[in-house]
Parts: sequence; C-alpha cells; structure tokens
Amino acid sequence: MTGRALLPILLAAILIGAIPLFVTANTVLNFLVFTLIIALAAQGWNILGGYGGQFSFGHAAFFGTGAYAAAILQTRFGINAWAAFCLGIAAGAAIGWIIGYLSFRSGLRGSYFALVTLAFAEVFRILANASAVTGGAAGLLVKLDVRPENFQFSSRAVFVWIALALVVAVLVLTAWIERSRFGAQLVAVRENEGAARALGVDALRVKLLAIALSGGVTAAAGALYVQYFLYIDATIAYGTWISVEALLAPIIGGAGTVLGPLVGAVTLHGLGEITKTLAGRVPGIDLVAFGALLIVAVAFAPDGIIGLARRLRARIGRGGGA
Repeated sequence: MTGRALLPILLAAILIGAIPLFVTANTVLNFLVFTLIIALAAQGWNILGGYGGQFSFGHAAFFGTGAYAAAILQTRFGINAWAAFCLGIAAGAAIGWIIGYLSFRSGLRGSYFALVTLAFAEVFRILANASAVTGGAAGLLVKLDVRPENFQFSSRAVFVWIALALVVAVLVLTAWIERSRFGAQLVAVRENEGAARALGVDALRVKLLAIALSGGVTAAAGALYVQYFLYIDATIAYGTWISVEALLAPIIGGAGTVLGPLVGAVTLHGLGEITKTLAGRVPGIDLVAFGALLIVAVAFAPDGIIGLARRLRARIGRGGGA
C-alpha cells in the first residue's frame, strides 16, 4: 500500500483527533463519538455494498449482535469488557457468514438479498425483545465502573480517540482491500458475477468473506456503542435507524470509496445538528434533512461527495492544462 493512499486517512485522523485537544464541550465530544460509531458501521456496509455490490437493508443484525454480545458477556458472565468487545466483533462476523451462506448459496442477490437481510434484522429484534438473556423490552444496563480495564473512562475525549482509532484501522483495511487481489475479485463480482465466475473467481467464497468482514466491522460499532452509552435494548440494537444510517452515509459520501462513509457520516450528522439548531427541537427534523440531502445527492452527485470532488478536480485539471 502506497503512502499516497494512506495520506488522506492520516490527514482525516489528525484533523478529527485534534478536536478534543481544543474543544472540551460534552455536546461536541458526544457528537464526535456518535458520528464515528456511525462511520464505523457505514464502513462495514461499504465493504459489502460499495465494493461487493451486495446491498443490505439489515445491517442492524450485525450492529445489534455486536452490542448484545458485548453487553451479555459482561453482565451475565462477568467477562472483561475488552475481551467482550473482541468477542462481540467475532460474533458479528459469524452472523454475517451465516446470513451470507444461507443467502448466497440460495442464489439471492439484488433486492431479494436486501429484503432477506432486513428480515433477519427484524427477527433478531423480536427475539431480543422477548428473551430473558437480553433483558427483554427493558434491555441491558452495563454496570458503571469507570476504570480503563473496564473500557470506561472519565473523559469523553478518550472515547473519541478510541473510536477514531477503530475507524482509521478499518479505513486502512478498506484501502488495502481496494488494492488487493481480493478487492479486484470483489469488484469483478459486483460488476458481472457471471463473467467473474467464467474467469475462475470463486464468487461464493469472495462474497462470504466480504459479508463476514462487513459483519465484524459493523459489530465493532455496536460493541463500542454499548461501552459508551452503557445501555442497549432491542429497538436500539436491531432498529431500522442503524440500517438506514449505515446505508445512507456511504451513498452520500461515496459508496465504493475509502473515505466515502466517513465523509457521509460527518455530513449527515453535521447537517442534522445544524438543522436542529436552526429549526429548534422539532421531532424528526433531522430525518427531513437526511431525506433532502439524499435526494440532492442522487440527483446531482450519484457517486457521492467523493465522486463529485473527483469530477471537479478533473475538470479543473483539464482547464489548467488548456
């Protein structure tokens, strides 16, 4: 991987990571942590949907699995929070592989695959809402014990840096995938699965690896959510809100690009906060802003903000050359 590929990631990390050094307001730090959690989930979706072309409407299944696994292992079995976090990621990857195996072995793709993932997320929500091990409708509350060994910190800035480190790690992983043999196979399957098979690509193996990676990354977002807010219930874990945001951020920022999900998450939640500030605390006003931004993006920037920036740079370059 070249330094040129890592430079934008490094610049984004420095820019975001420096904010807690100068801004200590809890509102700003909460915004950063939540936005980075969404960016992490969106990057998980991007691996499967952006590069692999397998659009999912149910990434809440992975987010919720990671969140519940981390919470249950701590509250029911007394497992250390850091270990529970890692096991939550593994659980999300396993669920991703299982859903992928059942779906891809059956030949599901396109809208059929999207609806199946949505159905899995809804089934998980119903089961979590009725099960005693998940706390039922009341949810699970992780015990407050502010110590680093418990993955709890007195300063919100530490969570910003941890969330940023996870996002950067996944960005580097995505940049590697983009330039790897696996990434080339994934894009080939996205563009024309039949042709990819004819060239000797094992499409099932490629898609299973993609959905397992996607599930693990999205589960990391869910596990981090639990550690930050110390609470989870079925509506939060498996609600449609996270599936929608994990899908919207890459589309707005640029699906199939390394920085697209991060740019999309910052844009979406930045616009949402600005809209709520200007319009007051009107319920659902941020969702109206999200919808308007999606319409504008689809109409004028179908490749997202990253794609629009590339086209403008190319146009300026041609103008300079002329």
